[in-house]
Amino acid sequence: MAYYFDEPSRTFNEYLLVPGYSSAKCIPQDVSLKTPLVKYRRGEEPAISLNIPMVSAIMQAVSDDGMAIALATEGGLSFIYGSQSIEDQAAMVARVKDYKAGFVTSDANLSPEMTLADVVALKDKHGHSTMPVTEDGTAHGKLVGVVTDRDYRLSRMSMDEKVASFMTPRENMIVAPMDTSLKVANDIIWDNKLNSLPVVDDEDHLMYLVFRKDYDSHKSNPNEMLDAHKRYQVGAGINTRDYAERVPALVEAGADVLCIDSSEGYSDWQKFTLEWIREHYGDSVKVGAGNVVDAEGFRFLADAGADFIKIGIGGGSICITREQKGIGRGQATATIEVAKARDEYFEETGVYIPICSDGGIVYDHHLTLALAMGADFVMLGRYFARFDESPTNKVNINGSYMKEYWGEGSARARNWQRYDLGGDKKGMSFEEGVDSYVPYAGTLKDNVDLTLSKVKSTMCNCGALTIPELQEKAKLTVVSSTSIVEGGAHDVVLKDKTPYVSSSIH
Repeated sequence: MAYYFDEPSRTFNEYLLVPGYSSAKCIPQDVSLKTPLVKYRRGEEPAISLNIPMVSAIMQAVSDDGMAIALATEGGLSFIYGSQSIEDQAAMVARVKDYKAGFVTSDANLSPEMTLADVVALKDKHGHSTMPVTEDGTAHGKLVGVVTDRDYRLSRMSMDEKVASFMTPRENMIVAPMDTSLKVANDIIWDNKLNSLPVVDDEDHLMYLVFRKDYDSHKSNPNEMLDAHKRYQVGAGINTRDYAERVPALVEAGADVLCIDSSEGYSDWQKFTLEWIREHYGDSVKVGAGNVVDAEGFRFLADAGADFIKIGIGGGSICITREQKGIGRGQATATIEVAKARDEYFEETGVYIPICSDGGIVYDHHLTLALAMGADFVMLGRYFARFDESPTNKVNINGSYMKEYWGEGSARARNWQRYDLGGDKKGMSFEEGVDSYVPYAGTLKDNVDLTLSKVKSTMCNCGALTIPELQEKAKLTVVSSTSIVEGGAHDVVLKDKTPYVSSSIH
């Protein structure tokens, strides 16, 4: 006979936090959101911790190298999507690891033979007033000069005039060698009253530009996720099919952590993948697994050697697994049960395995609820897909700017490995995700800052300055459907007729 759960399967929207005592010391600026990413033993520190409890989903529409750099800057981490060739994914990881904070690879480059018209076109396209000139017009060609808006006047020059005739030549430029630190580069900029400083290799090939404004920006990001070599940290998604080829390439490229990307984690296929990684790399390669929705699934992956475990089936905004297969569980219920299993495992073994709530987050406050219910961090797809830094196109739909967003189970992504159940058959029999648009929301930094300000404020309302303290002190209550309605604007006529969506994130 089938097993029936006595309690209903609940979502985050069915809960509220009840305020607790807030001392005078409990203020938002003193709240720490640092949280473990990978497992550790009692009394030890985790090998990797997040500075903010947010990671980006393993999706084509969300996590590429651009997103990884932007999120690492703020203290989170991206898992670069695995539904691409091994070579392309490894190249994305390598670009993140090669990126030097404050050091910019030029995306607006000129050759001496180009014209003032080309300069104007590049400025209109990229918005940059500083454009290096290289022999071949590439980002890493031999440096021969630079063009800034001080080098030309449109009212007095012909658009056909060659760049070589008005650029500042190389011999009049101040440059820095490759081994220059960001601090030293900034000193050179200030001592010489420069706005930018080219960084060149031993053969005078352009490698990077350092801008005065970028140094200031870098110094204002104390939460940056950096490895021991001061490089940005980055994760990568893998599957249970080609791990023997993909994992070595990603490790060689410098990936700090891996995650098995699957809609169903409670399977031998994930166990086989984890066993292979442990056999070949021991504990040196950190790898998460999932997704699961109950204590049994957690215990299975914990015993198999997972470094963190993801929770959630069918709760994502573009996921239709529940519709198609009738399988899944409310995200709140799943998080509560798995968190309890994690704590019991810790008491039993002395090993703490972080859990990640993946899906089901609709509003900013749901993030706080997930943390209060026991999640160590959350994985977000739609939230990050809305930003400039996501790899999708920004389009105008009926007068509003939107970003394209599609699920890994959609026909567009065709990520059959994520939904693979073994056997020789390869490919998708049916869709488990949709192709859609999400409202464009601007830059990642601005939105993450706003979201986390809400999280910190709510934590103070609960009398907590850390995530573990929140999990210990939190008081949660189930709310009725009427209470949910009462929690928003009601019984008034809004001045702005636009539906209230400003806090909707996933």
